[in-house]
Amino acid sequence: MFLEVPTWLNKYLSKLKGHKRTTPLVTPPPLDVILTWLGAFLGITAIALFAQEFSVPIVASFGASAVLVYGVPDAPLSQPRNVIMGHILSAVAGVSTFLLFGLTWWSPALGTALALVIMILTKTTHPPGGATALFAVLSKAHPFYVFNPIALGAVILVVIGLIVNNLSPNRQYPKYWF
Repeated sequence: MFLEVPTWLNKYLSKLKGHKRTTPLVTPPPLDVILTWLGAFLGITAIALFAQEFSVPIVASFGASAVLVYGVPDAPLSQPRNVIMGHILSAVAGVSTFLLFGLTWWSPALGTALALVIMILTKTTHPPGGATALFAVLSKAHPFYVFNPIALGAVILVVIGLIVNNLSPNRQYPKYWF
């Protein structure tokens, strides 16, 4: 009476189980936690002050970038190339999508998906870049959005990351530039 599950479906569903964790979850030393807070606070404050002074939007994706740059500075997706180029290329993808297709029910998804593919192909993957592209389409961004607030904000986060992360004897930021 039971239906036999096709082999391909059984293999697919077995992937959902995952594996047992082999490495423990580790809390960083107290100094690094303080520096993580300081970096995120200074980075977002600098962006907010700049945005207020020049009447430009604060892009929420910078909050996610702050988590990566200051919270896990060793991660490949946190390195300067990924942060700066991931945001810039994603902004270009989002702005281009909006300029070509306008704001439709599907254009935000297209801009985000295009940004992801561009980042993968250029080896500049930075997850917050997806939100940068999405925001570009949803906010009907002008081409200048690529430079201000995006390129400028990404550079601000990286520069503050260079200063703050290297205050710790446990950290070196960046691990690499290219």
